[in-house]
Amino acid sequence: MLQIAYHPVYNHPVPEGHRFPMLKYDLIAEQLVYEGTITESNLTTPVRIASEDLLRSQDATYVHKLNTLSLSPSEIRKTGFELTAELVYREEVIMQGTIDSALHALKHGIGMNIAGGTHHAYKEHGEGFCLYNDIILAADYLLANKLAHQVLVVDLDVHQGNGTAKMAEGNTQIFTFSMHGASNYPAHKEQSDLDIGLPDKTGDKAYLNLLEENLSRLIDTLQPDHIFFQSGVDVLETDKLGKLSLSREGCKNRDRMVLDRCKKYKIPVTISLGGGYSEKIIDIVEAHCNTFRLAQELYF
Repeated sequence: MLQIAYHPVYNHPVPEGHRFPMLKYDLIAEQLVYEGTITESNLTTPVRIASEDLLRSQDATYVHKLNTLSLSPSEIRKTGFELTAELVYREEVIMQGTIDSALHALKHGIGMNIAGGTHHAYKEHGEGFCLYNDIILAADYLLANKLAHQVLVVDLDVHQGNGTAKMAEGNTQIFTFSMHGASNYPAHKEQSDLDIGLPDKTGDKAYLNLLEENLSRLIDTLQPDHIFFQSGVDVLETDKLGKLSLSREGCKNRDRMVLDRCKKYKIPVTISLGGGYSEKIIDIVEAHCNTFRLAQELYF
């Protein structure tokens, strides 16, 4: 059964000004249930991540600052959020959601989190609407518990996974692959194990050809036993913050390409949603929903 980690936004207060960007999480779940792709039983609510699992990857001083709401004004500005206890709690629940999804993927091939993909968070600071890095937290959890030996991060958000790249630096058990808009945020990009910076206006054909070539090669070479897929839909031509030009169908074909290969080679895959900032929320929700529809179609 497809298991989806889901922490409803409406259950906890959201800082003023961030309600609309977070609305997509509730709308995705509601649409998938409404159309019959999933039922309520597919949705699970994670608990707050255990301290030992958080501190395995994140800096203790930084964690303490978040929990005591004592970040400096400049540190808060860098995250892009108003710092509240509710926001920190929600972030810690989301982190556990990706770990839960990874454990489900070990048994059923795929696990999904309606949230996460917080690839701009570093070990000792947050930025770009990311406080903690769920991809690294979950990868470190699997490696520490000997549930994986070689992890491949496939980050296809329009923004480079700078925090993920930095946190995995020097760790040969985590290979980071980021395919992103070359001129998109962040201005300073970290060094992933493989970075492909795409020119503005890159469309479906060029994008998918590059992805197929590199993904197939990486799987053949690395032979990963777990893949973390950051499936941001800010690659869409309609996105306000992205500079690429994928159609909604092209974005769906991107997801199909990743999931097809994971299933073909029997590699468990954990999916975090990542970004999406199109002006019309239907473009965001439908593109994200396609990822879940494909998972249900291909795996169940």
